[in-house]
Amino acid sequence: MRKTIQPLLGIGMLMCLFFSCTSEKQEEVQLTSKNPLLQEWQGPYGGVPAFDKMQLKDLQGAIEEGMAMKLKEIDIIANNSDAPTFENTIIPMEKSGAALDRAFTYYGIWRSNVSSPELREIAKALAPKISDYSSKIKQNEKLFKRIKAVYEASQKEPLEDEAQRIVELIYTGFVMDGADLDAEKKKQYAAIDKKLSSLYNSFSNNVLADEENYVVYLKKDQLSGLPESFVKSAAKTAEEKGHAGEYAITNTRSSMEPFLMYSDERDLRKQVWTNYIKRGDNRDEHDNNKIIAEILQLRNERVALLGYDNYATWRLQNRMAKTPENAMDLMEKVWVASTARVKEEVADMQKVADQRGDKITIEPWDYRYYAEKVRKAKYDLDSDEVKQYLQLEKLREAMFFVAGELFNFQFRALEEGKVPVFHEDVRVWEVSDKTSGDVIGLWYLDPYARKGKRSGAWATTYRSFTSYEGKKIVLASNNSNFIKPAPGEVSLVSWSDAETFFHEFGHALHFLSANVKYPTSNSGVRDYTEFQSQLLERWLSTDKVINGFLTHQKTGEPMPKSLVKKIEAAASFNQGFNTTEYLASALMDMKYHTVDPTGIDPVKFEKETLTALGMPKEIVMRHRSTQFGHVFSGEGYAAAYYGYLWADVLTSDAAEVFANAPKGFYDKEVADKLVKYLFAPRNAIDPAKAYKLFRGRDARIEALMRDRGFPTK
Repeated sequence: MRKTIQPLLGIGMLMCLFFSCTSEKQEEVQLTSKNPLLQEWQGPYGGVPAFDKMQLKDLQGAIEEGMAMKLKEIDIIANNSDAPTFENTIIPMEKSGAALDRAFTYYGIWRSNVSSPELREIAKALAPKISDYSSKIKQNEKLFKRIKAVYEASQKEPLEDEAQRIVELIYTGFVMDGADLDAEKKKQYAAIDKKLSSLYNSFSNNVLADEENYVVYLKKDQLSGLPESFVKSAAKTAEEKGHAGEYAITNTRSSMEPFLMYSDERDLRKQVWTNYIKRGDNRDEHDNNKIIAEILQLRNERVALLGYDNYATWRLQNRMAKTPENAMDLMEKVWVASTARVKEEVADMQKVADQRGDKITIEPWDYRYYAEKVRKAKYDLDSDEVKQYLQLEKLREAMFFVAGELFNFQFRALEEGKVPVFHEDVRVWEVSDKTSGDVIGLWYLDPYARKGKRSGAWATTYRSFTSYEGKKIVLASNNSNFIKPAPGEVSLVSWSDAETFFHEFGHALHFLSANVKYPTSNSGVRDYTEFQSQLLERWLSTDKVINGFLTHQKTGEPMPKSLVKKIEAAASFNQGFNTTEYLASALMDMKYHTVDPTGIDPVKFEKETLTALGMPKEIVMRHRSTQFGHVFSGEGYAAAYYGYLWADVLTSDAAEVFANAPKGFYDKEVADKLVKYLFAPRNAIDPAKAYKLFRGRDARIEALMRDRGFPTK
């Protein structure tokens, strides 16, 4: 379970619902535009984003002009007098909006990687306009009539497999978005979407404001327990913020987690923890409670127009889980085991605290700190010792090695200036097939935290693979928030952060290995799309990675077998905490979207719901409601955060196939099936069918329970 979001998918991917394009008419329109953000990408690799020419003054005009271009293209498709066919309706839709896609690529970078107060004002102005634009497409009656005709014809005389799949995806998407409603209900639907778009933008801005505005500055006598590498990075961050001689603990997960794990200063742990969990809930101008209540109410009103009892039922109809009940059933089964494990973990921690004479009762800001003490006592495993072998650059090399073994990919670093980048921290690699030498794509890496960059880790594409009008290579990106090392130092990360790094690279490999014809085939199924990335985490702990790449930062020696055994023995350690904090968020998400939200008070509802579930008092949700960007800064994970667990069932089940293979996790035959059925098809095959082709059966929950050390009965 990682923390990606929106992951995967920025606003550009949201617009991909309405697909990409280039008709002759569009090319004429493009040539008349002088906006640099709309221009065709030039240079090597089929053209690359002109990040060196990005200027914020061009953004709003580019989005507005690009939307106008796309709407003209849609009108041409909708008003075609010929009988609707796949070739004259679906293909032109797939081609439409190329200029707008380029503008959204830049917009996504500004919003996620290099945000600013000026950008947020532009985003605020654009949100309702983008909503209006998308409504004009979703509610274009002539367009939908043609789509419906192609769909109905395909039900009688099926098209080739991928074409049939995308016709069904497009048709279902339009119906779910109200294309079949009467005129009055369509008007209401569009008005709700417009309101929601502004609320999502405000929610995100409020969380980012609280992350930027709450910083704890430490003096030298307040550093007890903190690792040297963390102290150096904190000093550098403080200096950058105008506090030379102090040490900055920023209000982000990458800073908060290690501080809570190592700091001996309990009062400061509480302060840092409180700042973090109170994001969006400080009862000030950045408070998100009223926004959440309004979002929930509007979502419910919108799906009611379509005849659904609640938002979750509407959302899950085209997901693997199919119904909220199925998702809840899985979560509740695991919840019982995870909360029972928390009681055991708390008892172990309290015992350690008592033995130390600390005279405290375990509180949420103590959990990571005393869990680390238990880890040392129970497994003689020191997380800081492990970090000495987890160098960011060596981990990147390990990921490249795994990609070479499983996918036959080769990575070659591009010299600085070969392609433009949007920040000096970003580096780029060329990806090719080791056997043929054919270039597959580029991989961009933006690894470090900075002001204006949203927290967490995510993957995205600037261009996805398609072949229906000539092969277009992939431009993929991984983005993280590792703490930038002080000059002359190496970047060391935790085991959890190393897993996250592999996880996000798994998304990139999913992009890079695509072998599909059409843009729509690159869309995702939310409770399946995390599976491939979660599975890639498993290669971090393989012998070839440990022995070849996990080397000590100073001695260069590989991680000793004795330490590896400790890590393996502690593999299911703290799973009560990890699983429960995640599940609390996932269960809250589903509860929010299956109740009548009229008059809801999010803080009260959160507290009452968690109490009813039996939430341990020593843990809080991984993402409290007021900072739950997965769910309230857009709709990608709304009523779908359970998807990480659903995908983890697939992950655990699939991992056992490798574990039991003759050559283990590097078994060529299993790897070939993995790529063929689970990576290359993207969404061109129904996920349930794809998994059966790989596994020979549906996934089972028992493997997940074994992985986490939970009872299987």
